[in-house]
Amino acid sequence: MITTVISDFGGVLTTPLVGSFLAFQEHSGVSLEELGSAMAKLARESDGEHPLFQLEKGEISEADFLHSLEDALGGVTLESFGERYFEHLHPNEEMIELMRRLRARGLRMALLTNNVREWEPLWRAKLPDIDEIFEIVVDSAFVGMRKPEPGIYELTLERLGDGVTAANCLFVDDIEANCEMATELGMTAVHFIDAEQATREIEAALADGEG
Repeated sequence: MITTVISDFGGVLTTPLVGSFLAFQEHSGVSLEELGSAMAKLARESDGEHPLFQLEKGEISEADFLHSLEDALGGVTLESFGERYFEHLHPNEEMIELMRRLRARGLRMALLTNNVREWEPLWRAKLPDIDEIFEIVVDSAFVGMRKPEPGIYELTLERLGDGVTAANCLFVDDIEANCEMATELGMTAVHFIDAEQATREIEAALADGEG
């Protein structure tokens, strides 16, 4: 029986993330291909985990990550990257309203996001009523794990408490690998493509699993 909805933030409750990266491209003159190559260079030069993943797990600061990325890009300045990124990331009102309705229907609601510690005020400002909709928020940067690592899903279940199991959960995310892990752990997953498709699949899953 599905009693709980676990939603991603960026790309589900917001406009697609690619819009913010395109705005970065326009502002900086750095193409997405160049950005991708710089990220790949950071990965090759890293002694361990990709620095982006370390950033999302709160293991390195935004400033240190951006400094490394600037070097990989050949000295491009990335000052105020986070602020510019969020300027072009907007609420997905359809999905936010759906989550609000699901809460009103008695479903338990959780938010599970891969994010950056220093960006918390920025992303929360995009959804000022977040704590009215979601009873818990699990942010990768504050718990030292990130999707699709199994532990962050398990932590979300633990924080929900009251005997909530993976089988009780409907998971919504725009990254396929995150959905695949949720399914592997026993959750019902909806891979978000757009609001219409996701709403249809969420409602269908709930109709099958609410009782």
